[in-house]
Amino acid sequence: MEIIRYAELKSEPWRNGGGVTRELASHPKAASAQDGAWDWRVSIAELTKAGDFSTFPGMERVLTVVDGELLLLTVDGAEHPLEKYRPFRFSGDASTHGALPTGDVRNLNVITRADAFKGYTSIIELSKKRAHPVFAGQIGILLQGQATVSPGAAEEPEGGEPPALAGEQQAFSRYDAVVGSDTQSPEILGRGFLAVVSIDRVAG
Repeated sequence: MEIIRYAELKSEPWRNGGGVTRELASHPKAASAQDGAWDWRVSIAELTKAGDFSTFPGMERVLTVVDGELLLLTVDGAEHPLEKYRPFRFSGDASTHGALPTGDVRNLNVITRADAFKGYTSIIELSKKRAHPVFAGQIGILLQGQATVSPGAAEEPEGGEPPALAGEQQAFSRYDAVVGSDTQSPEILGRGFLAVVSIDRVAG
């Protein structure tokens, strides 16, 4: 089970200097958040002042406000008020400007190369009674609340032996992430909200 601890991530400035980003995951792994050599990236950005967003030619973006009340996003001249936990999809080629009418915000960003991958973000309310699994091709990110994460039970082998028991629970802090798997899918229990990012390969 791979857990990405947000507190251990290094912050990097945007390519245009307008904010800072912490990269949770990318593929292929890039040397820097600024070089854009990856085909997809999941990151959390902090905005403390209004300004232009970096462009990502040939990419598609899904942006979700995860802290703060409102981001006023202008994309190619069209204004979009983005409220907390409401994912918004737009082109990385677009001229984009962000304003902060209610103060600082923090955004979850999913950026994918348009002809190769498609990114999706879903916001899930957690339960203390029913664990939420994270499957292969997904990343689960705790946005709010308290939770634990544990590896799920292994699949039953062909010989009919009973499956292995689930592993030990680990504390899951705000903005920590877990990488999904189909063999022992990580399971998250708790109270609060979880972002589930799915990265699908485009057919053909």
